[in-house]
Amino acid sequence: MTVLRVGPVSGRVRWRHLVVPAAASAVLVLLSAVSLGRGDFPIGIVDVLRTLIGLGEGAQSFIVLDLRAPRIAVGLLVGVALGVAGALFQTFARNPLASPDTLGITMGASVGAVAAIVLTGGAVNGLGVPLAALLGALGTGALLFLLTWRAGIDGYRLVLVGIALWSFGTALVDWLLTDAEIYDAASAYVWITGSLNARTWNHALPLAVSLAVLLPMALALSRVLRILQLGDDTARGLGVRLQSAQAATVLVAVGCVAFAVSAAGPITFVALVVPQIAVRLTGGGRPPLLASGLLGAVLVVGADLVTRTVLPEALPVGILTAVLGAPYLLWLLVRGRRRSTL
Repeated sequence: MTVLRVGPVSGRVRWRHLVVPAAASAVLVLLSAVSLGRGDFPIGIVDVLRTLIGLGEGAQSFIVLDLRAPRIAVGLLVGVALGVAGALFQTFARNPLASPDTLGITMGASVGAVAAIVLTGGAVNGLGVPLAALLGALGTGALLFLLTWRAGIDGYRLVLVGIALWSFGTALVDWLLTDAEIYDAASAYVWITGSLNARTWNHALPLAVSLAVLLPMALALSRVLRILQLGDDTARGLGVRLQSAQAATVLVAVGCVAFAVSAAGPITFVALVVPQIAVRLTGGGRPPLLASGLLGAVLVVGADLVTRTVLPEALPVGILTAVLGAPYLLWLLVRGRRRSTL
């Protein structure tokens, strides 16, 4: 930490809080550039740059601008949204296990999407399924908020209620898939794994607009979140309107998750893992919002690139993030159990 002074104004700067986002941004640009050129039809970096400035050939322009660029844009935006949402939930609950996955919000989105596919016999198309997923996530978030609210929100109660909602949502999805026609069940199952396949600018635009509103709100909550880390009584003593701050934090986090899941399906474990990685890289006491968002984008875009170019068969990106995140969740549970027995 360094103290900077400019005339009568001084402030403390944690250089790692600046270096980590800058490095993550550089890696994200590199991954995006590589991803634009890689695939079944490889395109050189020079031709990619020419296409981006409007000088590419017809086929290259179609592949880069209409097929690959929307996919990368959706992955980037989804990663940012999930990383920020995970940081908000974990900071608020003061629990590294708090994430949209464990709190049932992503499962609520899955219920909405699967219901839209199965109950209509696959008649829903276009933006119908993303809209149903958005409503499912928002509905689950509202239910989580109502069931947890007792003159404020307790982080421990938030996690317990969220796990119950996750279990209930899982049962609903299983029931819907069991009762569905085979083709509808297959379509629904592909969606709930979380994928960037066939994403277009129609998926990216609503997500970009929502994040343009939600991210400034999340950053504005940074100071309040830092105080909330000290405990409810301390926060009240420092003049924080505790109930309003808690409600705003949960609503912004739920909004980020809802729009992210509606755009790409439930890409699991990103919101759980990324904030803790950001904490360890920055050396702070809580997940930093900016670093968490950028690292989330790096993880999603990088995982999508791996599934398309490295693995022998292209897989939905949600499968790879689950493979990476599940061992981390087990490690957190084992570490928590060891600490409780000391």
